[in-house]
Amino acid sequence: MQTTDWTSPQTGRLPYTYENFAKAKVFVFGKWRENAVDGKRIQPTDLSGSCKYGSLFMLYVFGGTIRGHYEHQFNFINGRLVDLSHDAVDVGRMSNPYLHEPEYFVIPEFRAALTQCMPRAEQWAEEFLANQVLLIS
Repeated sequence: MQTTDWTSPQTGRLPYTYENFAKAKVFVFGKWRENAVDGKRIQPTDLSGSCKYGSLFMLYVFGGTIRGHYEHQFNFINGRLVDLSHDAVDVGRMSNPYLHEPEYFVIPEFRAALTQCMPRAEQWAEEFLANQVLLIS
């Protein structure tokens, strides 16, 4: 993903379906747990704190756009709100997790934070997509 214009529609590499969403969620959760081990952190029990990685991963795999605000990012794919971490504890504690503040995406510190997450999210997406091709073959 060469772009840092996350709010403009992107073309995905895999069709968004409920089945593909479920596979992506399991995959990203496994990677989120691996990331915790590598960082010597406590093993997560859900995708709390993963929204930047998850939304970038989803954008790369399924396309659409990223939406959100200072607390949470999620995706908008084919006219629907899609959130990989919809059932995470941190999202459940938010008063308005699906508020979209487009101006937030131009704040330099936010852009830098999301850009910093891109290499890992892209690596996860490439691995996920490669696994999907192997399953189809």
